[in-house]
Amino acid sequence: MSRLASLVRRVSRFGRLVSVGGRTVLSLDTNPVPADWTHITKVDPEREKKLPLAYPLYLSHTGAVSVGGSQDVTDHNTEETFEVVNAAEVSAFHEPSAADHVTERTRDAADFMAVPEVLNGDSEALVGKLGRGIDHVREELAPAYIDEKLPLPLGEGLGDRLSAFAAAWMMEEAVFEAYIIMNLDSAAAREANVTEADLLEPEAAKHRAMAAETHLDSEVVYLEYSGTFGGDEAVDILEAVDEGVSWSRVWYGGGLDNREDARAVLDAGADAVVVGNVFHQIAEEEGRLYEAAREEFATTPDRDAVRDFVEREVDVEETHAASYLSTITAVPDPEGRAARYLTAGVHTALQLRDVADGLDDPDAAAIRDAITETPPGASVLADAVGDADGLARRLGTALLAERAGVEDADGLPASHIGLTL
Repeated sequence: MSRLASLVRRVSRFGRLVSVGGRTVLSLDTNPVPADWTHITKVDPEREKKLPLAYPLYLSHTGAVSVGGSQDVTDHNTEETFEVVNAAEVSAFHEPSAADHVTERTRDAADFMAVPEVLNGDSEALVGKLGRGIDHVREELAPAYIDEKLPLPLGEGLGDRLSAFAAAWMMEEAVFEAYIIMNLDSAAAREANVTEADLLEPEAAKHRAMAAETHLDSEVVYLEYSGTFGGDEAVDILEAVDEGVSWSRVWYGGGLDNREDARAVLDAGADAVVVGNVFHQIAEEEGRLYEAAREEFATTPDRDAVRDFVEREVDVEETHAASYLSTITAVPDPEGRAARYLTAGVHTALQLRDVADGLDDPDAAAIRDAITETPPGASVLADAVGDADGLARRLGTALLAERAGVEDADGLPASHIGLTL
């Protein structure tokens, strides 16, 4: 071994010693995943999974957004999803289900990339997909990045070494999620080949979590029930996992749609709850209310009249909006906020309809001019984002351009919003 190699090895071992000592002896929280994230919203780029028009209001209460899905996801609709989410000024990270969903744009848009490792599936779920992902980063993403940053001929040897370095650095920056999948009737279980024999008792789950934290350096241990609430079984597993780990964040996902269940898993030891399906269902709810309101009102009434309409049309306490907000335990009066946010979405859409009705075969410039001064929805979005006028203008431009059948680069991707004017 050369002197340089020996020196690098000693420096590497010392760095590892400092890291482990800081985490254990000094109890320093060096985990890059923020500890104050107690609620995470999963947003699926799939075109069938829409966002409500008032999505920034809802997301203003979540800790972060996880962008990723398993069906009909592409690099393009993932980039679009990040564009929409980032406009809401909320932290967002990327949880790709395939290596080619990771692009330079998604890397720039995401706080970090989260790489899944299934602890109770087959070896393919633990390391096979990871290996393909590293290969994609090294052979495609890293060389493209180097070509962009260093547009000079480097030679095959140096170029290969720099690509290997860039790939290693990108993976070093990634966060690793160690999954324990406990719902056999789920896409996650099928993809990871989790069978009845792979389901874990609390003590076994604790041991897997300890191995993930100590050996795999997994920043997150994720108990996943995929759309079904785990109940007492999940509580028992979370209590055991929480006892076993100290540095890794413990997350729970699956079937959460009320405050009681969210509090139960948080009290059991979860650092954060992950909620997905019920958030997308708000978009369907908001869209149905808008369709009914456009029949009810020839022109847009004041907001109080729209709220009265919403409360006549639905039992707010039973809405998906109220269910989603109730899973965020820090949000007071989720039913009251649900009524406000549903009203905001419907009222804004009605205002945009009125603008659209006043335009005659507009082009992109005419659409922008129509909402430049007072973009609909800006006043309510001010509660959620700093540049409320800018976001309201981009949302309005997107929906008006979609209705008129014109393209406008200033608007957000309208296909991800769950209503049509």
